[in-house]
Amino acid sequence: MLIFKIFRATEWTDLQAKGTTKGSPIDLADGYVHFSGADTVVKTAALYFTDMLDLMLIAVEADSLAGLVWETSRGGASFPHLYRELTMGDVIWAKPLPIAYGTHQFPELS
Repeated sequence: MLIFKIFRATEWTDLQAKGTTKGSPIDLADGYVHFSGADTVVKTAALYFTDMLDLMLIAVEADSLAGLVWETSRGGASFPHLYRELTMGDVIWAKPLPIAYGTHQFPELS
């Protein structure tokens, strides 16, 4: 099953350059890398990334990801949290997350 991380372009570039990341400022503050499932990522974008340009959507395979814990969060939904650094080796694909007509345009989430 794929899970998803939304990165600002600078965060994505940093991961590519260094090969690992502890995540965005909110990830650093919380002590884990926040991810969303296919059922929650659109709402995550709307809540936390409204009107932000230059975003990248990163897909990671959850089934074999060491350090991943599913925890109850927003509205009682389960969210995947990664309790280690994310590596480039974890990334299955990365695609731009543009805005059109006021909303983020998601690629196929598979």
